[in-house]
Amino acid sequence: MTLFTLLLVLICERLFKWGERWQLECRLAPLFRQQHHFSMTRTVGLVVLVMLVFTLILHAISGLLFGILSLIVWIVVGVLCIGAGESRQHYRDYLRSANQQDVTGRQAMAEELSAIHPMPSNTTDKLYLRELQNALLWINYRFYLAPLFWFVVGGSYGPVCLLGYAFLRAWQGWLAKQNPLDRDKSGIDQLLFWIDWIPVRIVGLAYVFLGHGEKALPAWWRFMTDLRHKPYHVLSVLAQFSLERDPCKDNVEMPRIAVALAKRITLVVVLVTALLTLAGVIF
Repeated sequence: MTLFTLLLVLICERLFKWGERWQLECRLAPLFRQQHHFSMTRTVGLVVLVMLVFTLILHAISGLLFGILSLIVWIVVGVLCIGAGESRQHYRDYLRSANQQDVTGRQAMAEELSAIHPMPSNTTDKLYLRELQNALLWINYRFYLAPLFWFVVGGSYGPVCLLGYAFLRAWQGWLAKQNPLDRDKSGIDQLLFWIDWIPVRIVGLAYVFLGHGEKALPAWWRFMTDLRHKPYHVLSVLAQFSLERDPCKDNVEMPRIAVALAKRITLVVVLVTALLTLAGVIF
């Protein structure tokens, strides 16, 4: 059921998810606007409450209509939590501005794409574009690869784990656009540091195989015992080894190369999931 649902969700996301309407971030915005007190305890309490309520709903509908109702709920949750419709639109707007030589529009869209980890302002064009590549790869991780990981690892409770991760991701994204002090108080970054620790290294291994193994593999081994660097840094370092094969300084081509690499990584993860499912490792 996991693989079948995952494939349906990815097909729906690719065909119909063009904006933010079918994105959990949009649906949770009214709830987030009502929050005026921020702490890690409150953050943990919110996500546990959401996961608990959803678990009760799954149990309540289990077996109804021969399991069809549960399948529909799995698909709806998957569509809401997997995919970056809004970010995809920002990316297209960035490419349009870059092609039209609109510096202001291009920079505005780059800031939107790097909202979670802002890019440095005073830097060279090459470093700026490399950071934009990292931002795009991180978007792919947050909206595709990490949700896929928790959906698969969760097994029969995959949608619960997926919803929990997506809730934290949405909370972090919303706080990133608000007061930075509220984001610090919420403890969301520290919480996601540990939640992302394992999946980001598993995804990093895929970048190792697609990149320069003689450089990437030793770096990956070092990160296996590294508790200092943020998951964003780990993913960026390993991904850049793969991107070294396509050196470029163009405002349009560099982001496109990163997006193409992100698509290949996502395809590899889906194929591995399918193979594990067929082998009976995942149910």
